[in-house]
Amino acid sequence: MGTLWIYATVLLAISFVSRAEQLSAKECESLGFTGLALCSDCNTLAEYVKDPELVSDCLKCCTEDSEDSVSKITYASAVLEICMRKLVFYPEIVGFIEEEKDEFPSVKVQYVFNSPPKLIMLDDDGQFKETIRVDNWKREHILQFLREKLKPTSADI
Repeated sequence: MGTLWIYATVLLAISFVSRAEQLSAKECESLGFTGLALCSDCNTLAEYVKDPELVSDCLKCCTEDSEDSVSKITYASAVLEICMRKLVFYPEIVGFIEEEKDEFPSVKVQYVFNSPPKLIMLDDDGQFKETIRVDNWKREHILQFLREKLKPTSADI
């Protein structure tokens, strides 16, 4: 009986640990990590955001980079979607829109009622690829992310 109890306890502990390491897609989205698909993106995040808990959550939502993916995923354009009524709660995003957005001609701002701030990343055909919540991002993090993830436009070349 004692051996069976120990075996059951070990199995329960293993299943709990494996669940703790990976979060569901819904849990990741609620944390704002829907678009940070590669674990290297979490490592980049760790360089800019000195919050171990946030980086840990990111690592629970990422996919390991494949050996053959030398270059990072990039996108042709993006839409910064936000609710106009909620702008007052996001001064970093307001600062980006007012002072930095012109640096990125392929980024459009779209005001959608009740939408949390998010970047919608699009491919060359304008088709949706990923959504990244940016609720708690600082302006410099938005800038860095867009510089790394957006393909240069013909005006930039």
